[in-house]
Amino acid sequence: MVKNFPANTRRDFLLRGGAGFGALALTGLLSRDKAFSANHNNPYAIKQPHFKPTAKRVIFLFMEGGPSHMDLFDPKPLIQKLAGQRMPESFKRPITAMGETESPILPSQRQWKRHGKSGLWVSDWLPYTAKCVDDIAVIRSCWTNGINHSGGVCQMNSGQPLGGRPSLGSWVNYGLGTENSNLPGFVVMTDTSATPTNGPRNWSAGFMPAVHQGVRLNHGRSPIKHLSLPEGISPKMRNRQLELLHQLNKEHLQERKSNTQLEARIRSYELAYKMQAAAPEAVDLTKETEATKKLYGFGNKDTEPFGRCCLLARRLVERGTRFVQIYHGAGSKWDSHSKMEANHSRQCRQSDLPTAGLLKDLKTRGLLDDTLVIWGGEFGRTPMSEKGDGRDHNPTGFTMWMAGGGVKGGQVIGATDELGLWATKDRLHVHDLHATILHLLGINNLELIYRYKGRPENPTINEGEAYTKIIS
Repeated sequence: MVKNFPANTRRDFLLRGGAGFGALALTGLLSRDKAFSANHNNPYAIKQPHFKPTAKRVIFLFMEGGPSHMDLFDPKPLIQKLAGQRMPESFKRPITAMGETESPILPSQRQWKRHGKSGLWVSDWLPYTAKCVDDIAVIRSCWTNGINHSGGVCQMNSGQPLGGRPSLGSWVNYGLGTENSNLPGFVVMTDTSATPTNGPRNWSAGFMPAVHQGVRLNHGRSPIKHLSLPEGISPKMRNRQLELLHQLNKEHLQERKSNTQLEARIRSYELAYKMQAAAPEAVDLTKETEATKKLYGFGNKDTEPFGRCCLLARRLVERGTRFVQIYHGAGSKWDSHSKMEANHSRQCRQSDLPTAGLLKDLKTRGLLDDTLVIWGGEFGRTPMSEKGDGRDHNPTGFTMWMAGGGVKGGQVIGATDELGLWATKDRLHVHDLHATILHLLGINNLELIYRYKGRPENPTINEGEAYTKIIS
C-alpha cells in the first residue's frame, strides 16, 4: 500500500510538509556543501552580482489601493486655484477606471511645509516621514499601464498587468541567492489578515522554480505556524514519526538503488528540522527594547499592526533575508473613490510613524547604508473629483520614494504636470523602477536571464533603464 502512495519520497515529504520549510532546511544545508552546489545547481546558493552593488537587500512598503501623490508628496497649487471647475481643455484627457475626466477639480485639504535640510515638500498627513526626508529620494514621475487594482498591483510586482510572470522579489531571489540558509530569501507580510488583490500571484515565481516564490508570514503575534511541536505531540511521538519516515525511505530505496549518492546525502540530513530553531528567534519581538517598540508604534491600536511588520522586516533583513515586502492596507484600503479625507487620514495614521521608525532604526544600526527601502502603491489618484469627495485611479503620473541602499536622499526626481495628472519630466515606467532597484542590487535587468521554453526571459521584459542619478 505504501509503495503506491504518490508522495513517499523524501523530496515529496519535505516539499509538502510544513509549507515547504523542510525543503528550505534541506537546501540550506546543501548550500553549505560547495561541491553539491557546484554539481547540482543549488538554487539557494549565493550568486555574484553583475557589478558592485550599493544595496544588499530590499524592504518594499506597498501601500495598496493607490495613495494620492498630490495630497502627500507632490503639491499642486493649480488644483486649489481651479477647485470646483472642470479641467482646462489644454490638458490631455486620460483614460481612468471610472471615467471621471470631466468632473470638477477636487482641491487638497492639506497643509504643506518644506522639511529637512533639503527642503522637500511633505503634507501634514505624514509628519513622521517628513522628519526623514533627507534620507529619501522622492520620485514624482512614475507611470504604469494598469488602470485597475488587479492590473496595477500585478504590474508593480511582476512587470506586466497580467499574471504569470515572476515577481520582482523572485527575480532578486533567483539572481542573488540567499544570505541565510535558515530563513526564506523572499518574505511577504500584511498588517491585517486580509489578502492583497491577486493574492499569491503577487509574490509568485511564475515560470521559474517555485523555490524562488515569496513566503507569506501570518498576521499577528505568530508569523510562522507549526515551528514548535503541536499541542499533544511529545518529543517521543515525534521520534516515532521520524522512525516511520525512515522506514518509508528504506522501502523507497529498494526500488531506486541506483540513486545512492543523493539518497546518502539526504539520509545525512534527516535531522535538518533542527534548523527550525532559527525562525522562532527571528520572529520573536519580545527581545526588542521598549524604546524600539515605541519607535515602531507599539502600544497604539492604529500603528502597532504595521509597526509589527516593519520591525519584523528589520529583524529579517539583518539576519540575511534578501527581499521583504509589506502590504499596508491589503485589499485596496488606500482606494479613495469617495471620502478622501477620512480614507487617507486613516491610512496615513496607521503607516506614517512605523515607516519613519523603520528608517530611523535601520539608520541607527548602520543597516540603511545597504538596505533599500521602497514606498509606494500601484498608481496615484486624479485631480478630478469622484462622488464629490474622492479621487479616481491615476496610472499616468504618481509618486514613489526610495531610501537607503546607496540612494541619494533629499532629492526630488521627475515631475508631473501642473495638475499632477501626467508624468512629464524624467518619466519612469514600472520597468524603469524595477531596473533601478535591480541596478542598486548590482544586477543588470537585461542580463539577468532565465530560459523558459527556449526563450531568454528577463525581469523587465526587454525594457526598462536604470535611473542611475538616484545614487549618492
